[in-house]
Amino acid sequence: MTIMIQGTSEDAAVDIAVFVAIFFENFSKFKGRAFHMAGESYGGRYIPLFAAEVYDQNARLVEVGLTPINLTSAIIGNGWTDGLSMVLSYYDMMCTGASVLPILDIASCVYLKQLLPRCDQWIKKSCTDTYDHINCRAAFDFCEGELANSFYTTGKNPYDISKNCEGEPDELCYPVTGHISKFLNSTSTRSLLGVDPSVPTPYSMCSSPVSQAFALTDDQKTPGTPFHIEALLERKVRVLIYVGTYDWICNWVGNERWTRALEWSGHGEFTEQDLRVWKRHGKRAGLTRSAKGLTFATVEGAGHM
Repeated sequence: MTIMIQGTSEDAAVDIAVFVAIFFENFSKFKGRAFHMAGESYGGRYIPLFAAEVYDQNARLVEVGLTPINLTSAIIGNGWTDGLSMVLSYYDMMCTGASVLPILDIASCVYLKQLLPRCDQWIKKSCTDTYDHINCRAAFDFCEGELANSFYTTGKNPYDISKNCEGEPDELCYPVTGHISKFLNSTSTRSLLGVDPSVPTPYSMCSSPVSQAFALTDDQKTPGTPFHIEALLERKVRVLIYVGTYDWICNWVGNERWTRALEWSGHGEFTEQDLRVWKRHGKRAGLTRSAKGLTFATVEGAGHM
């Protein structure tokens, strides 16, 4: 039997919303409870769409006599939500003190800085203002490629810029992930977890078939994801965006930029605020800004994972 893997977050959102409705109908004791949708990393792309579809589906549920989902908040940690903001912010993370001291040489930083306005214009024209599949892909391939290639020459961990990358490529710069995979793939662990012996696929940190299916549709480059956040906020669904300050791949600079650019009724109150320190047990834990249901926060010293 061939299993079809969805290749866009829009397609996946429909399936997820249906699943959520089925879940609450079958586990009725949870009906009416506050429902919070959370995700990290690529969740920055799909959580806004999933939450929006769950919200829109409520009208259809009511029409057929079912209980609507009490969608209360959407939460994104170290997310990839707006590709343009994220790609351009790679420069800030490598060449300024936005996180750690600059990790690239001056000549490389000067070269990359000269690319920024061109990449900004190219990606906006080809991906944001009018979506042109071929030109959008070309813009991202060149701009993201130039910035990312510069980063990987440093040997730093893209998920924690304060450290060097360790281990094998499939270990995501964290050797411990290899040990986790080995443990979860052991016969004894699979047996304890009740994994059906007929399932041959071993556990892996990331699914290549799923990743490839989304890559083939350029889902990562699809514009408009922040628009879903705007719409959720206008409908009183609270949103939390939090980011570790050492993450490079989905960094805090890019995430702060797109949250400040959101067009919604709380835009003025949100953007007029300066980032302020928030503390945990009396110690500085990061910076935050919050208004009208939207909260942005950094987590000091944390990485992607």
